[in-house]
Amino acid sequence: MGPVVPISTQGQGDRSERGAPALLEVANVEVIYSHVILVLKGVSLEVGKGAIVALLGANGAGKTTTLKAISNLLKSERGEVTRGSIKLEGRSTTDVTPHDLVRQGCIQVMEGRRCFQHLTIEENLLTGAFARSNIGKSVREDLDRIYQYFPRLKERRKSQAGYTSGGEQQMCALGRALMSNPRLVLLDEPSMGLAPQVVEEIFDIVGNLNRSTGVTFLVAEQNTNIALRYASHGYVLESGRVVLDGTSDQLLANDDVKEFYMGLSGETRKSFKDGKHYRRRKRWLA
Repeated sequence: MGPVVPISTQGQGDRSERGAPALLEVANVEVIYSHVILVLKGVSLEVGKGAIVALLGANGAGKTTTLKAISNLLKSERGEVTRGSIKLEGRSTTDVTPHDLVRQGCIQVMEGRRCFQHLTIEENLLTGAFARSNIGKSVREDLDRIYQYFPRLKERRKSQAGYTSGGEQQMCALGRALMSNPRLVLLDEPSMGLAPQVVEEIFDIVGNLNRSTGVTFLVAEQNTNIALRYASHGYVLESGRVVLDGTSDQLLANDDVKEFYMGLSGETRKSFKDGKHYRRRKRWLA
């Protein structure tokens, strides 16, 4: 696979166009851990080519499990997809190994900024090209391109990853994924543990990458406000189910999303009991 090229040469079109061909289709997926714990309960979603799609929900809603089901990383945690289908460009990924999925252009950036702590930033980035068939000059060109998107990584390229900041490690993890020349990046909780200004910087980079390269992103995120500022469409997960989906504008205007995921409410609460009563009136629980 050659270097990533600008979106204008790929014919992707406007990333916000909902009618774009689906790159990823998840249909009625159920996931069980250890043969007994049902975590996902019929999750369905679509991600169009060249889009940024947000997967929203509180901690424990099933966001990470959904990403791991797509990237086939469940088996390492005694999990399995027991129902439904997952297709990448119309082809089932059920029997595809995780490393073959990377070769096909689907890669996951795990939560927690998982870098190789003992390697330098540049060595970490180069490990991202392990699955590529082309080596040499094209890898060096893509490395230079990563440094253009992440100038801070260029400054720290000779530093051990374990001695860099949380934001720099998150950039390193994302840059390493991009070195595989992906078509779809599954980005898990990029804001976790980072200062607000660093979170803004990370999402600015994601938006810039999407516009300039056409790489598609499915972003699992608890920070609903910032995720919907960059995504064109979003899905809200709760207790392993998709309870709401729509365009970013629709979700930002939704009263339940404002209340439960953005901390905004037009009602005056008198006690915690009143809050619990309000929560039982979510429209998707009615």
